[in-house]
Amino acid sequence: MKTAIGIGNAYYDGAPFSDTVAFTLAAERAGVDVAWSAEAWGMETIAPLAYLAAMTERIKLGTGIMQISSRVPAMTAMTAATMAMVSNDRFLLGLGVSGPQVVEGLHGASFAQPLSRLKEYVAIVRMALRGEKIQFEGKHYVLPRPGGEGKALRLSTPPKPDLPIYLATLGPASLEFTGAMADGWLGTAFVPEHADIFLDPIRAGAESMGRSLADIDIEVGGTVEIGDDVDAIIERHRPGMAFVLGAMGSASTNFYNAAFKRAGYERAAVEVQDLWVSGNREAAAAAVPDELVLAANLIGDESMVRQRIRAYQAAGVDTLRIGVRGRDLDERIANLEQVVELVHQETGPS
Repeated sequence: MKTAIGIGNAYYDGAPFSDTVAFTLAAERAGVDVAWSAEAWGMETIAPLAYLAAMTERIKLGTGIMQISSRVPAMTAMTAATMAMVSNDRFLLGLGVSGPQVVEGLHGASFAQPLSRLKEYVAIVRMALRGEKIQFEGKHYVLPRPGGEGKALRLSTPPKPDLPIYLATLGPASLEFTGAMADGWLGTAFVPEHADIFLDPIRAGAESMGRSLADIDIEVGGTVEIGDDVDAIIERHRPGMAFVLGAMGSASTNFYNAAFKRAGYERAAVEVQDLWVSGNREAAAAAVPDELVLAANLIGDESMVRQRIRAYQAAGVDTLRIGVRGRDLDERIANLEQVVELVHQETGPS
């Protein structure tokens, strides 16, 4: 099984960028396959990767994810082609629709019909990366702009038709589109024992295009923490799970919450979200069941974490995205090295 890490600060926590660089270099030495740079309303996703492209040699560098509402499709294609050049073809383009709070609140764009918008966006990016003239007429994007003086252009950079595109999707229809059109899936809210709610739609989409699930890199993961005091570890992870269930989206549109409902945690998802939205965050965290914390992460003593690694592999996961904590950079690196070694021991080297 391959391994990946997340870098950057989607919700900037004040950590120096030099720590991000050191952590990525350590990950490369440890054999990690991919570093994904996130963005939400903190650091944007490309600048850190461009810097790291010059500092690393082997590890792949991906946007995990680039928000489609913040950039027009042609600019995303230009950015992807440029990153492929500066990274010596180590770049992976991860795209996602984000959520209404960010799209409408931060970018001032409409969040309506996100899947329809994503489909058009991917089609235009693919067209540009193939080196074709960018001419498109859709519901959300029309190129060139009608009635203006523009004309259809093609990128002057060398075509990159095989540049991998990953999609971060959660709803059934979006997952089916991922299977049909993407090279990989950046999954969240994933519980290995309920993998079918995600992988069945991806498989259906792949088969509709004459492909199979094996053609798509299934990449998911969670926070990993190893320790003997399992109860204390669970307590540390409750607030993060409450944030996902209650704050990752609006009260009416939370894709993460909906995914956990489909996985059988509807009662907890509803209760935690209601408490969070009402402003009672401590009660929201307390309402997160132990079972859900354990199911959605890789935490506990070493034998428990090994079991979770095997569960992810058995569920069909190709790449395990690892999140580690630590009191300082050295401890985070040591924890990462330990987890990567466990993954290799349980599943074989990537």
